[in-house]
Amino acid sequence: MNWKLALLMGAIATPGPIAIAALALPILVEATDLPVPIATLQLVSAVQGIVLGAIAAGLGTLLGPRVGLRAPVLAAWVGGDRRDRWGDSLKPQLVPAAVGGLLGAGVILAFYGLLPAALRETQGAPIPLLARVLYGGITEEVLIRWGLMTLLAWGLWRLLGRRSGRPKTIAIAVAIVLSALAFGLAHVPAVAIALNPVPPAIVAYITLGNAAFGLVAGVLFWRYGLEAAILAHMLAHLLAYGVRG
Repeated sequence: MNWKLALLMGAIATPGPIAIAALALPILVEATDLPVPIATLQLVSAVQGIVLGAIAAGLGTLLGPRVGLRAPVLAAWVGGDRRDRWGDSLKPQLVPAAVGGLLGAGVILAFYGLLPAALRETQGAPIPLLARVLYGGITEEVLIRWGLMTLLAWGLWRLLGRRSGRPKTIAIAVAIVLSALAFGLAHVPAVAIALNPVPPAIVAYITLGNAAFGLVAGVLFWRYGLEAAILAHMLAHLLAYGVRG
């Protein structure tokens, strides 16, 4: 396994959980009676996110080369290639990332524009942009695409009895869909803090609404590399913030 790449991937995933714990968690639980001090909850949340990011970093680095999923820019960087080498790896990702970011911003704006009344009533202060970009743009991509999607693609490849070659397109497509649904479902607990129990229709709305961008990010990761998904996710949050705050 490329340990330098795994360590770098874990490192870039680390600021996100810290930002979420420090900036977003107090907003999410401000109207909730907590059984523990907020500082304790923040510490546990940050540590949990960092550990999960490290696990995902290791899984993706170990299994990615076996199924053709990669992070060419970061791999070139830790490989000691000349600057123009990793720059050459980045250039083909820029336009797809820009398109993905525009699509992602549209998904985010549509999600909030069509928000059901039950969810609209739970909306508090907006999550700070820094937390959205660091966690959503980087950490979630390491967790969901680099870690989970790669693991699913590898698992499907093994399940189908393949010992060599690369997974078929159908296996990658299933991995993209399943990881996108997991990405969407992972947003439900934040709503459950303010809306408990969460009606099935709301669970479906949150899951599918967030999974829509997960599909875009999954395709970008597959076709161009993880950096395209990261850039698209960050751009989507920046553009959506510029429109609605």
